[in-house]
Amino acid sequence: MKTMLRQVRSYERSVQLLMVNQFTINLGFYMLMPYLAAHLSGSLGLAGWLVGLILGVRNFSQQGMFLIGGTLADRLGYKPLIVAGCVLRTVGFATLGLVDSVPALLAASAATGFAGALFNPAVRAYLAADAGERRVEAFALFNVFYQAGILLGPLVGMLLTGFDFRITCLVSAAVFALLSVVQIRSLPARQANAKAGGRERVLSQWGGILRNRAFLLFSTAMIGSYVLSFQVYLALPLEVRRLGGDGEFGTAAVAMLFAASGLATIFGQTRVTAWCKGRMEPGQALAWGLLSMGVAFVPLLAATAVPVPDEGMGRWLLAAVPPTLAALLLALGTMIAYPFEMDTIVRLSGDRLVATHYGLYNTICGVGITLGNLLTGAALDAARSAGMSALPWLALLVLGLVCAGSLYGLHRAGHLTREAPEPQPAVV
Repeated sequence: MKTMLRQVRSYERSVQLLMVNQFTINLGFYMLMPYLAAHLSGSLGLAGWLVGLILGVRNFSQQGMFLIGGTLADRLGYKPLIVAGCVLRTVGFATLGLVDSVPALLAASAATGFAGALFNPAVRAYLAADAGERRVEAFALFNVFYQAGILLGPLVGMLLTGFDFRITCLVSAAVFALLSVVQIRSLPARQANAKAGGRERVLSQWGGILRNRAFLLFSTAMIGSYVLSFQVYLALPLEVRRLGGDGEFGTAAVAMLFAASGLATIFGQTRVTAWCKGRMEPGQALAWGLLSMGVAFVPLLAATAVPVPDEGMGRWLLAAVPPTLAALLLALGTMIAYPFEMDTIVRLSGDRLVATHYGLYNTICGVGITLGNLLTGAALDAARSAGMSALPWLALLVLGLVCAGSLYGLHRAGHLTREAPEPQPAVV
């Protein structure tokens, strides 16, 4: 931990502040969002389809607007978009705790999602710019702060929600309000790179990015990493509940999944990144990361060959151990891939319109996550109906292998090291 703190202090003040900001953003977000569905359906008594609609609006307004947020960051500067996103999320989270009408809840949910679309691409582009040649190491540290916020947020939210969910909303809003003030006062203004093409029309900029074949191929191949890593929140908890039940054991086993994943990243990320950087090229690290994510489902696949005990310690071990091993391997794969993934986006952008590239990348992966989760859910249902419990784990393993192979192919072809070509002036 001391070594990590020394690494953080070795960066410019802006980079340090961005890391702390991301921890605080995730702390405020995850202390509220895991408990929102229960509040909407329980305290407010909304129908299930309305709960799904409100949560879906938040996700759509974030994933669908990342490209807008990234474009605005490249045109207006990174700091204004980061501050605007935090202020908007302050208003959105406070509103979620103070209103009970469906239109107001929809508006608040959309605001919280759009807030993420504003600050996420800007934060990453700012960090990449100020970290310079040390981008890979900076994004490794960034992921430590990111995961720490995810790990601590639900614990704080659980304590606050035990009193009243409205208190959780107001505390979360206060966190974002404080963060907004700190960034206004302390975060240096940072414009996009001079090559950002500020005078070029937006549609021309987007067209140029869409013609960047290497970037689009890379983005498509990386969808698998997000689908696989998201199973910590979808397939793995469902498997734990299926075998361990919905009682105290099931709850504790699911909590262990999240704790294992988060703690592994916090204590292992910088070591894994240093080891990989000293031995692999970026494309190789990305391929190994995706391979690790695919292999993460082998313990679950192997467990399907074991007869399920009716009860007792054997059933509990079967419910807890394979999913926890899977969560640890998914965390390892993410640790290997994530810093090189963020660095590759900058290189493929040619250090031009970096926030816009991050925005489009997030949108592509967000759409992929949605489709991937629908297919995973369908596979889980089909497996239970047909008595083929190995089906979803086999499908996820194959997905990891295919994406790892795709990334290795892109690496061998040199697509992951080429910078985007300079835009050609339009013919009038």
